[in-house]
Amino acid sequence: MKKLVVLSVLLFFACSENKEKTFVAEVSCGQCQFHLTGQEGCDLAIKFEGKAYFVDGAHIDDFGDAHDKNSGFCEVIRTAEVTGKLENNRFKATSIKLIEK
Repeated sequence: MKKLVVLSVLLFFACSENKEKTFVAEVSCGQCQFHLTGQEGCDLAIKFEGKAYFVDGAHIDDFGDAHDKNSGFCEVIRTAEVTGKLENNRFKATSIKLIEK
């Protein structure tokens, strides 16, 4: 019986880790602002809980010119409400909504 309870608890936590979540995170260029490596060029990334992740499901230029001096992700870090999940050390986004300050 104890084994069944332990197995159920482990299964619950394993399944809950992969579910989509909505939260507020920093959004910017992974290379220019978050200093991520492993990809060439400029790519969208989010940062939360002190760690940055490249984003799949949205492109850096989906939010305007990435190199715009005032609002481009290669120049500034912005805040957004993001929905998605972490998978293979990447953020799989289903929604990114910028929060204007």
